[in-house]
Amino acid sequence: MRRTAFRLLGAAFAVAVSSLAAVAADTPVDLELVLAVDVSRSMDIDEQTLQRNGYVAAFRHKDVIEAISSGPSGRIAVSYVEWAGPAFQTTLMPWTIIDGEASARAFADRLAAAPMSHEHGTSISNGLIFVGPSFEGNGLAGERRVIDVSGDGPNNMGVPVNIARDPLIASGITINGLPIMIKRPGGFASIENLDIYYEDCVIGGTGAFLVPVTDIQKLASAIRRKLVLEIAARPAGLVKASDAKAAPRVDCMIGEKLREQWMRE
Repeated sequence: MRRTAFRLLGAAFAVAVSSLAAVAADTPVDLELVLAVDVSRSMDIDEQTLQRNGYVAAFRHKDVIEAISSGPSGRIAVSYVEWAGPAFQTTLMPWTIIDGEASARAFADRLAAAPMSHEHGTSISNGLIFVGPSFEGNGLAGERRVIDVSGDGPNNMGVPVNIARDPLIASGITINGLPIMIKRPGGFASIENLDIYYEDCVIGGTGAFLVPVTDIQKLASAIRRKLVLEIAARPAGLVKASDAKAAPRVDCMIGEKLREQWMRE
């Protein structure tokens, strides 16, 4: 009787340990994706609205939903973060598992209903510093980890962008870009070649690429295309990150220098 009781107790303990391990295990996903979105004041309200609507429409679109379903696990995890100056970063949508049309549309609906920010400053670097740690302890086990940065200007506040970018790339995170080049450069920190700046100073890591946007009417389709390519890990034919050993073709501190010049004047 005593031996039977010990066996039953051991079996119960093994089941309990197994259950705890299952609860503690991270959920496998094909991709952990942070959408890091610029809400600085250089983005007009109409541009911000189109940008937000572009992401909402993308997660309702069959191409994005099919890309998610076609992966080995058939699911991804997405977080939506808004950033501006060094002091403003906010997680609008925390990590959410999307595994089909219903969850994709639910994510889009919540994003559409969320308030829209409009803040001062452009600090891509502090945005990266903010989102980097979110990959740790999030209950997910992604095959790939990607930060997708969209914005309409160079880093001009906070730490230098390469100081924030390089450790993330070294840790295995890929940084992709969506440089928005709709308006003619006119602000104190605006530059002509924002796409080259993003290519040489912002994006990086395995398979990193960018999709420049030069036509406001094509912003939504560019967002959708970029998401499909990120989810499917097929950036072929796009502008890819430059060789890390090559010298940047643009000064990665150009935004900070333009801001300093503007403040002197």
